[in-house]
Amino acid sequence: MKKSLKRFLSSFSICVLLICLTLLGNIPSAFASSGSWHKVELPVAITPLDLWFDKSEPNHGWLVGTDATLLETTDGGNTWEERKLDLGDSIYRFSSVSFSGAEGWITGQPALLLHTTDSGKSWSRIGLSSKLPGDPFAIVASGKNSAEMVTDLGAIYETEDAGQNWKALVTQAVGNARNLNRSEDGRYVAISANGNFYSTWQPGDMTWIQHNRNSSRRVQNMGYTPDNRLWMLNRGGQVQFSEVGEFDAWEKKQTPREGGGFGLLDLAYQDENNVWISGGSSRLLHSEDGGKTWKRDMSAANVGANLYQITFFSPDRGFVIGQNGTLLAYSPD
Repeated sequence: MKKSLKRFLSSFSICVLLICLTLLGNIPSAFASSGSWHKVELPVAITPLDLWFDKSEPNHGWLVGTDATLLETTDGGNTWEERKLDLGDSIYRFSSVSFSGAEGWITGQPALLLHTTDSGKSWSRIGLSSKLPGDPFAIVASGKNSAEMVTDLGAIYETEDAGQNWKALVTQAVGNARNLNRSEDGRYVAISANGNFYSTWQPGDMTWIQHNRNSSRRVQNMGYTPDNRLWMLNRGGQVQFSEVGEFDAWEKKQTPREGGGFGLLDLAYQDENNVWISGGSSRLLHSEDGGKTWKRDMSAANVGANLYQITFFSPDRGFVIGQNGTLLAYSPD
């Protein structure tokens, strides 16, 4: 009798499980879509500042940071190896790295520009004019011998001869910027040092276009969405999105309570629906509906660091850069 009852209950449980799976769909896939974050150990005690991954070789990537640090990975960012560069006695802060095939570039401060044509095996220093407005801040490799560089004052230049000559794309710099971000198609947005206003530039413009902020809260960071809008993070944990094609018209402001009152520092799209925000005190917010609603992701809650920058190179490969040498990697499962 007891054995029969046990067999009945076991069969009943299996039936209930099968019905639930049928009604709810592929449960493992649903959980996998949200993913999680884990900390990656670095071989040096520095603060990472930028990453780059090769689309043709997705497991090959580079990381740059403070103390003239250059790290390379060949396993998708699970492990990193240091690449030593002889730059004399000066201490540099590498701020940006970008490759196009075997050709790569690194920007740094004080004013520094490095170039490689052999996949990073050797690097040469590119001479820069003393009249350059500001220090090289970010660079994008755009093809053979070609790159686009922006300085920390918002001066934008391009070269087509491996850095021997540079053409100015704007007639004047934007000035001291708190943050400066570039879209995939070459548009820039810069936030003033005090967060009082922001400026935009797109290819073909001769000057930066200034815009007043639409909130009493100062602007912390801004960037472009995949559908030609702007996103804005204001102090106090506020999130805004502009209307399509209108950089002065904004949708309703949001203050996600999941932010806990901590500052929101960066935003990135994993795909058109999944959006992530990184912030202070190990805060990671996730939206599955394009930024309409938010929830806190707890997988990195115990990291104990402010999370400055979040980047996705593909829907299943993302990284977060934080203080005190923090590097987080996204796992889709």
